[in-house]
Amino acid sequence: MAFAPVLHSEWIKIRTLRSMLWALLAVVLATAAFSALAGLDSDGTDFDPLFAAFFGVNFGQAAAVAFGATAVSYEFQGGALGLSLAAVPHRGRWFTAKAVAIGVPALAVGLLTGFVSLAVGKAVLGDRASGLSAAEGLRGAVGCGVYLALMALLAAGLTALLRSGVATLSILIPFLLIVSFVVGGVSGGIADFLPDKAGQVILHETSDGALGPWSGLAVTALWAAAALAAGAWSVRRRDA
Repeated sequence: MAFAPVLHSEWIKIRTLRSMLWALLAVVLATAAFSALAGLDSDGTDFDPLFAAFFGVNFGQAAAVAFGATAVSYEFQGGALGLSLAAVPHRGRWFTAKAVAIGVPALAVGLLTGFVSLAVGKAVLGDRASGLSAAEGLRGAVGCGVYLALMALLAAGLTALLRSGVATLSILIPFLLIVSFVVGGVSGGIADFLPDKAGQVILHETSDGALGPWSGLAVTALWAAAALAAGAWSVRRRDA
């Protein structure tokens, strides 16, 4: 079977599952809401207006992870994977289509989230955001979109490897909501290369760590690529 029909079928699965549509909506709402709350309490000498505008990504990424994990995990319920592979015997093609069907809407919603959060954040910050340039705002909004899409793909790959959305969420959600805060003030060493900390460098005006905005996002992309590669290996080698 050609790739386009496989991709179309995977997209139909995603847009007809209500839980995944709610997860995508939650990405926008959670990120914008927590960014607004952060903007109301942004003081101190180390205040970063760009990150204040995108602070909600720390919470919105949980919804992006849930979207990626759910999109893959339902294939391991009730024999759905066997049916999918019966229709598309080429497992690599099927998994590639699944990843694209997850990544494209995640990127689209992520970009929307980025620009909405920027607008909300700047409105709440008021004069405190006057130092932000248009280029910094654009970089943050686009980076936000790419980062959220990469986190969804990271979750998708890990779910394919573990064959469990619950296991994936049990690993990633505590990691993102707890570990990222624990190491948030740490620069240098391995902490800079964690997937969330590396990717979020693009949401800061400046960084004292080892990575820059785009190199940090590239590190997150490598994490996502590694997870997808492991997931593809699992799909190809293990019984449906």
